[in-house]
Amino acid sequence: MSTEPPEPTEPTEPTEPAHPAEPTDKNRAAAAAILPLVGGPDNITAVAHCMTRLRISLRDRALVQDEALKSLPAVLGVVEDDTYQIVLGPGAVARITPEFEALVEEGRSAAPRAVPPAAAHSAPTPPPVTAGELAAQGAALKEARKARNATPFKLMLRRIANIFVPLIPALIGCGIIAGLNGLLMNLGLLPSVVPALAAIASGFMSLIAVFVGHNTAKEFGGTPILGGAVAAIIVFPGVAKITVLGTELRPGQGGVLGALAAALLAVYVEKRCRRLVPEALDVLVTPTLTILISGLVTLFGLMFLAGEASAAIGTFADGLLSIGGAFAGLVLGGLFLPLVMLGLHQALIPIHTTLIEQSGHTVLLPILAMAGAGQVGAALAVHCRLPRNGSLRATIRSALPAGFLGIGEPLIYGVSLPLGRPFVTACVGGAAGGAFVGLFNQLGMAFGSTAIGPSGWALFPLLSGGSGLGVTVAIYAGGLLTGYLVGFAATYFFGFTGRMLTDLNTGPDPAAPDPVTGSSKEAALT
Repeated sequence: MSTEPPEPTEPTEPTEPAHPAEPTDKNRAAAAAILPLVGGPDNITAVAHCMTRLRISLRDRALVQDEALKSLPAVLGVVEDDTYQIVLGPGAVARITPEFEALVEEGRSAAPRAVPPAAAHSAPTPPPVTAGELAAQGAALKEARKARNATPFKLMLRRIANIFVPLIPALIGCGIIAGLNGLLMNLGLLPSVVPALAAIASGFMSLIAVFVGHNTAKEFGGTPILGGAVAAIIVFPGVAKITVLGTELRPGQGGVLGALAAALLAVYVEKRCRRLVPEALDVLVTPTLTILISGLVTLFGLMFLAGEASAAIGTFADGLLSIGGAFAGLVLGGLFLPLVMLGLHQALIPIHTTLIEQSGHTVLLPILAMAGAGQVGAALAVHCRLPRNGSLRATIRSALPAGFLGIGEPLIYGVSLPLGRPFVTACVGGAAGGAFVGLFNQLGMAFGSTAIGPSGWALFPLLSGGSGLGVTVAIYAGGLLTGYLVGFAATYFFGFTGRMLTDLNTGPDPAAPDPVTGSSKEAALT
């Protein structure tokens, strides 16, 4: 249904006299003037700033209008190095950069997006259904999930993930070194190397609060180094001389949760100072007040509160598996794939990191990894049940190696989620594997992962437990095998309706010999 444009109306005079623009308006206007002269939002790949310069990484340098840029009142000059640098001056650069970043993001989000192929029409696709059509359906489902995730709560979870995800490579590297060091120590090998490996593995974890503070300030629009400076107070040994509520503080008390809270406070204080402090004094006053105010609140409040919260998380996780055992593992393993679909799994990242910081490993990750095992089992069953769908079978074969290593997105969005039922049966397999691992936790053979990120077979080098490496590896492998088998059986027997088998299984039998060559098409694919 089309509508006519509204009738033009006569312009009206403002009812109130115009007033001078607020500083934020001035900064946003300066950012808005700069953006089109550097090629617009699509030409920007990264934004940062130092004491005086806005630093921009560009896709196409030829799109920048240098002379027009230099003529802007807010621009003092330009410098070209590894990044394109616009000199704005101290104080001004810290105010204009957040506005510039916001305009870049707004410009990108406003750009038109292509409609996924599956959403372009509502008519059902005639059989046979190919892997490409399922992939298009999966892309549409993924796009719809992103749209549903654009709620304030889920956007907050995404920002929390952006804080911790950059730390994962260091967590993995240090976790593997810690596992190797523990193995050498237990075997009594290379005693002179063990202390060196312990120092290498522990150095990052002893300062992880600083990195969390740095990334938090960066993610929420503050100056990263100020967030790191405030968070560093938490791990400074001298805090042991400070007494709060009759109790001496401990270095590291509150951990990553305390660092997260301290850096968020620092961002708030810094932004308030940017609005209130004159530009001429900004470079001296704002950092000083940010660190002083945030540091005092951290020492006399946040460290204690975050320490209590961290202790509660550790106690709850240990109690959940030591008491709930198999049932807790069943629930966690079965619900993890739906949590991923909803974007809620990101809330677990600070919990994993807190557990690793407290005890050296997270007991939750090996159980949650069973969801990937159920997904692999379900994909194998789909492969067996659809012998005539060569396209989908080829997709499964190409995605399975990644699935075994814990990278499940190709199988989720290319196979199980578009099919529907196999996604549910994959969750059943994950629940069974989680129950298997949870049972052994309940029996006193608890173990965990020394880092977050990897899953599937890639988690083996990161396993750590009090029952010895052999027992730990055997329990985890048994959980994976259980997830594979139950995911396969549930999908094979309950993952398809008769109509699905008809629609998806129409086509030449790839195992049948070709009348010309005499070899099967499936053999040619492999």
